[in-house]
Amino acid sequence: MEGEKESIKVASDKYRKFLHEEQAAAAAAGSIQWRHGDPPIYDAVNNLFEQGRTKVWAEGSLEETVQNAIKSWEMELSHKTRVKDFRTINPEKFKLFVNGREGLSAEETLKVGSYNALLKSSMPEEFKYYKADEESFESSHDAFRSAFPRGFAWEVINVYTGPPVVTFKFRHWGFFEGPFKGHAPTRDMVQFYGLGIMKVDESLRAEDVEIYYDPAELFAGLLKGPPISEPNIQQQEHSNDNTTTQCPYQN
Repeated sequence: MEGEKESIKVASDKYRKFLHEEQAAAAAAGSIQWRHGDPPIYDAVNNLFEQGRTKVWAEGSLEETVQNAIKSWEMELSHKTRVKDFRTINPEKFKLFVNGREGLSAEETLKVGSYNALLKSSMPEEFKYYKADEESFESSHDAFRSAFPRGFAWEVINVYTGPPVVTFKFRHWGFFEGPFKGHAPTRDMVQFYGLGIMKVDESLRAEDVEIYYDPAELFAGLLKGPPISEPNIQQQEHSNDNTTTQCPYQN
């Protein structure tokens, strides 16, 4: 959920370096299909990240490498429309497993989007905080972009093992400043922690990614806001129309 549209010439992004190297040239030539037409801009969420992160990793460290790799993968998942344009994964082998559920292939993950992939639940319908099966890629991103107009930042807290199997702890946070599913914003920080296990190939492309976290940590903050009427929801969403487009899962 991130990146306002601008011309092909974009400012460098130190967390997603390759986005503005050969990829910018490829985008200019029309060889990469971007969901919103152009490469994304991450200025707003980078700002949020830099103001709120709890760790500053040394340049070139394993922690920084893992953090930037995940940010780059999220960028591709949110903003590219074809798996063949991805550089962060091995598309033939890639599988995403969330909280022990059945794995999703690269194409399946791209089709549903990162929010739906991460928030799908096997709970009974009446107990679901969020019904991923009823959301599209676009509607899921719209819902979280509305709730977090400044973006949803992501950082690595610890890296426990290095390649080829990388295990890490992460933190995800944002400020609930827009409506979410009929709930008024509280303007409080919403955050959750999780664990990841990522198997990579010799080129550091992800093959298997396992994510473990408690969705209740996220929804406890988002459902705390009081219910609001439909006209007020539309008015608040309209007020966010000119804000920077942010990514869903991140970062």
